[in-house]
Amino acid sequence: MTNLTLACSNQGQNLKYRSESDIRQDIEARSETIYTAYDTLHKILERHEATLAKRWLKRTRQQRLKVLLAAWPDMPVVHRPDFDVWRKACHQKLEKRPPWRDCLVWPNINQEDLVGPKALLLLLNSRGRYPPSTFAAADTIAMSFGLVSQMLAPDYLAGESTSYMVLNGFEENTRQYGELVICDDDKGFGRKVLKQFTPGHGLLVLEAQARLLTFLVQCCRQLLPDIPVDDFDAFPILPPPQVKSESELSSFESLRLMAAEAPYRVPAQLDLSRIESLLAARASAAEDHLWALREDPEYFASAVLDLKEHRHEVLKDLQGRDHPDLSHSQETVFWGRILTTVVGTAYVNVESFAQLSQQARALVSLQHQYADQISPSQDLPEEFLTALLRFRHDLNKAIIDPLYMLRVSIRPSPPFRRLFVRRHPHDPDFAHGGVFGKRPGAKPTAVEQKLFWLIENIFDNHLLLKLAGVPLIIDEVERLLENEPGARDLITPWLAALIGDISILAKCLDQLRLYQPWARSWVHNSVARKWFEEDHKNMIQPWCQITERIAQAVLEPKGASQAAVLGDPSGGKFAYPIERRRTKENVAILRQAEARLDAFWRLIDEALADSLPGTASYEVLFSQSRSLQRTPEWEEPTPRPRPQPASQSKSDSTNPYTSFLPNWLFTSNADDKSTAQRPKTKVKTRGTARSASTQDHEAEAPLETRGAETQPAFSVDARSLKVFRSLFHDPELTSTLGEVRWNDFLHAMKSIGFAGIQLYGSVWHFQPTGFNLERSIQFHEPHPSGKMPYTMARRVGRRLNRAYGWHGGMFVLADKQG
Repeated sequence: MTNLTLACSNQGQNLKYRSESDIRQDIEARSETIYTAYDTLHKILERHEATLAKRWLKRTRQQRLKVLLAAWPDMPVVHRPDFDVWRKACHQKLEKRPPWRDCLVWPNINQEDLVGPKALLLLLNSRGRYPPSTFAAADTIAMSFGLVSQMLAPDYLAGESTSYMVLNGFEENTRQYGELVICDDDKGFGRKVLKQFTPGHGLLVLEAQARLLTFLVQCCRQLLPDIPVDDFDAFPILPPPQVKSESELSSFESLRLMAAEAPYRVPAQLDLSRIESLLAARASAAEDHLWALREDPEYFASAVLDLKEHRHEVLKDLQGRDHPDLSHSQETVFWGRILTTVVGTAYVNVESFAQLSQQARALVSLQHQYADQISPSQDLPEEFLTALLRFRHDLNKAIIDPLYMLRVSIRPSPPFRRLFVRRHPHDPDFAHGGVFGKRPGAKPTAVEQKLFWLIENIFDNHLLLKLAGVPLIIDEVERLLENEPGARDLITPWLAALIGDISILAKCLDQLRLYQPWARSWVHNSVARKWFEEDHKNMIQPWCQITERIAQAVLEPKGASQAAVLGDPSGGKFAYPIERRRTKENVAILRQAEARLDAFWRLIDEALADSLPGTASYEVLFSQSRSLQRTPEWEEPTPRPRPQPASQSKSDSTNPYTSFLPNWLFTSNADDKSTAQRPKTKVKTRGTARSASTQDHEAEAPLETRGAETQPAFSVDARSLKVFRSLFHDPELTSTLGEVRWNDFLHAMKSIGFAGIQLYGSVWHFQPTGFNLERSIQFHEPHPSGKMPYTMARRVGRRLNRAYGWHGGMFVLADKQG
């Protein structure tokens, strides 16, 4: 890392100043090249795009590579060659005359990406059908690593001149593109340059576009050798071929594929509705996670044990000794730390994503409100601008915690644990190396080395993180996981969930970066709004109080033992064999786990009694119609008539609330309009024993059927029906508690009108289309099996019920003749 820092500082000292006439000469030459090359490329694409595509796809990999190298000799070999420069800079001295300049100016022009079947065709389509001005901001962003690191230094205009270059705002190909403007008004200059470009940055954009368009014209000439250059426009103009999106080809979108194709497509526009959908669904998932921790003993135990497997205490030291806190006398303290993190993070995620979701909804509203006033040539309305900047500020704050957790959790995770040891505070390397050290003699595989380098050297280094940006880095992590055999197996489900959260926040940040030309001034405009920081501190103060109270309840000497002992999942204390047939012994085990979980949460709720009111978590737990599912006492089996599924009703299974929560949680002033309804505990009355023929797998309480009269009935195929019967299991219809294949679940969700987007990590985002539902929902793909066990399917069904009020009776087999 020292070499890269040194290279950055040395490069930054060698500033190149040029005269105005010299810069104008370069501008005219490059602008003319761009004008001519685009005009030629546009005419070719209008007439021969289908032929180009057909001929490109017929060529072998080697034949395609020959075309590329003939048009761009010495093209970098690997994907994101600027990252490759980065890696080499960490280990060796960079040459004085940088041979890596091409890698920094054109990081998306490389053999690995362009030799494939689609990238070059997308690039031809976008650059040949849209004028150069469309890509000015995107081309600057592409070279941002080189610019921020100062390894790629723009030229400067000699003398003190308030000048800027006009690249944004041209809707047609014109020779005025790149015009240098001298501004006499200092105030006007500041506003103009933020929407346009400094002369040095503008020259880099012109250089990048001139060579790129020339390269694309050369590729066309090689693919159309039978057509003389002068006859390219002698053919009739044809309708543009249809370029199908990923969702049209595979029925599901993939964030990874969208990210891979984005540099070669027309720059996307800011989509605040998608941001709102992503954050609303993630907020809903956070609510369901908090509720499941309270309701499901198995889920609670898995969450605690998963975190335990990613704590530094599980690493052995150089002598092979366990951490002292793993000893019997200290295990209560150890579990207390884990429980504090699990519970505290659950509450904070509810608060954080609820707040971000609320901001996104407000932005959508403001964008509609000011639609007539938003123009690229004008400043954004002040209210809308401030809301955007505040949202960007809070996104950057929200992403800090998952980035930190990923950094500190990957080394002790089971796949990487063999490579590291735990240092003691008195070790000589502890001061600068921290708690983790490399295990002597342990050698990482090539895939382990690549993945760990990305996560360790990027997310653990603020300079590199600033250079590349979180969206780009997380794209690279996901690309590696997808393309490198065995890489996905190195990421545990717990780490995958973290990567999923980072990707959602990074996607939102990346969307804001697309809002050109205003995004060029985000940093500048944020400086004048220093109150964001103080406002954010005030906003998170209640969240901090929640985590402090949780820590006190679990770790303080008086209460620590009781709460930590109750929450300790070791030794099968939360065994919850819900999938087994009901017997007297099995029911006793279920009730014992539920009682232990309720007792743990009683202590947490008592600690939070004064902190929760007014928070999003309070609304989730006490102001919504949620019901804890609890197993009733065992009753000896008695024969009874087979019940009909259609007779399910809410009143059959809902008893008055007999909560373990303290009464003062529900006291409020008479004039408080947000008085919470008392939550309910739903006793599984249908979980009592029945005749021997039907008691193998007792039904749980029927899921909520609120608004059943307005709920649609879904006619689905046999494959989908099997999935929904597993999610909403009813032993009257099927006695088998089988696994659900993830591909079958995707098929089932599509069959009822959900469009799926595969995000990063393990997250899938499902957005309703074609029927009257507003809420999106997110689920984690099971890894590595690709199958949902019954317990996971059961939780998915409950989440669908809470989100949409669905139950098993709503899904019927479609008429095959229909």
